[in-house]
This record gives sequence, structure tokens and C-alpha cells, in this order.
Amino acid sequence: MARERAEELVRLVADLYGAGLERMLDTLYDLGRLDDDVLATLVDDQLVSSLLLVHGLHPYDVATRVEQALVSVRPYLGSHGGDVELLGVSDDGVVRLRLLGSCDGCPSSSVTLTLAVEGAVEAAAPEVTRIDVETSAETATDSGPLISVDSLRSRLREPEAANGASWEPVAELSDLASGAVTTLRVAGTPVIGCRVGSDLFAFRDLCARCESGLAGATVARRLGGAAGDAVLRCPTCHGHYDVRRAGVSLDDEDLHLHPLPLLTTSGVVSVAVPTSVTA
Repeated sequence: MARERAEELVRLVADLYGAGLERMLDTLYDLGRLDDDVLATLVDDQLVSSLLLVHGLHPYDVATRVEQALVSVRPYLGSHGGDVELLGVSDDGVVRLRLLGSCDGCPSSSVTLTLAVEGAVEAAAPEVTRIDVETSAETATDSGPLISVDSLRSRLREPEAANGASWEPVAELSDLASGAVTTLRVAGTPVIGCRVGSDLFAFRDLCARCESGLAGATVARRLGGAAGDAVLRCPTCHGHYDVRRAGVSLDDEDLHLHPLPLLTTSGVVSVAVPTSVTA
């Protein structure tokens, strides 16, 4: 009986929040202020977007949200010579994607590239029931097929990741505070890690502009940027890199940091580092 009452109370509270959000959106619309720019700002905020999804108030359909998720990971894929194409979304929530290009010898491997896409899509569209990933004929011919989604989890349990990389646990990253930056060596590889909100990021500790280490670098919100934007600043040449967009340079679009894949399993953060890199 107590459990039923508790569940009913949670449902009523959730309904109250949903009704309140709907009333706020209706009020903005009636005032003529719920334009495309305001909607884009609301859905760009992860917390607000999640609440809108929970209560069925999100203004964008599944296909639009999936495409936006792919846009967010394309810089990461592009930094490894890859890309992704949305083929379609079925009525029963199955997303069909095609991975293009290759890892170009980077340590992340096709497993991590696929996981990056998979994670972005699931976060943007939790109602998706399945993600089917295909490879292009050109990719299969030139670089070999990418690893299928069905084999991802088993491959991640292997001690060595594909393409000469290994997953190394890094306890120092688990307790990193939001806005904090740290430099460390992981299996001989210089690494810089930072946290933005609840999200962790890791890169090779090497500025793409001046080729100096990034010890002493700081993370700050981009001037005029949205909440959650984060810019890493090199302490030597003062170059600026977009943390969330795979470390792309804000000063020279042809430059970018070298992002390293991260996985968190049972609270343990691991970084994929190339086994061939020497100190």
C-alpha cells in the first residue's frame, strides 16, 4: 500500500512539472516570443531538453534530433578521418546509419567511433529502439569493414582495443571536478583531461598550434556561447580549442587536438591510448 502511494505521488509530481512546462511554453507562444531561436536555445540545454522529452513536449521529431546528434559528433569523427550519414528512422524507432571513412590509424578504432555515434543518438532520442550501423562500399573496399554494433560490447571486454591501442584505467579522472584540468601520463602517453559539467574529455597532451605540452591549461566558457560550451586555452601560445567539438581549434580550423576515447564502467574511467606511442 505504501509503495502504491509513493508511486502515485511521484506520478502526480511528474505530471505537475509537465503541466508547468507546457504552460510556460504556451505563455511564451502567446506572447510571440517562442520563435525558432528561443526553441533552439531551450533544446540546446541538455537538462531542459531532457525534461521536454520526458513530458512529450520536445519540439523536434526523432529524425531531427538524431540528425542534430550526428552533427555534434561529426567533428570527433572527422578528426579520425570518418563521417556518419543518417539513412532513415523507421516508425518503430529503428535508426539506420552509415559510417564513412576510416580511423586513419588513430587509437580510438572503429569500436569507439561507433560508440560515440551510438551514445550521441541515444542521448538525443531515448525512444530509439535500435541502431543499425552500415558501412559504405568504399569504406569496406579501402579500409575493411567497421565493427558491427552487435560485436561492440564483446570487443570492449578485450584487454587490447583494435588498431594497436589499449584501454587503461585512470583513477585521477574519476574525481575531477567540473571546470578542472589535469595532465598525466597513461601507459607512457602524455594525456590532458578535463571535465565540463558531468562530461569528461581527454586529449593527447600536445598543443596543435605550438606543439608544447598543455600543463597549466584552463577551461572556460566561450564568450557569448551557450551553457556548457567549453574552450581549452593553451598556456604557451594562448591557442583556443573547442572541448566538445573534439578539440577543434577556434583560431585555425585546420588544427585540432588529438582526442582520446573514454569509457566509464562501474565508475572506473578508462582511456584508450596507442600502444606504439613512446615517451
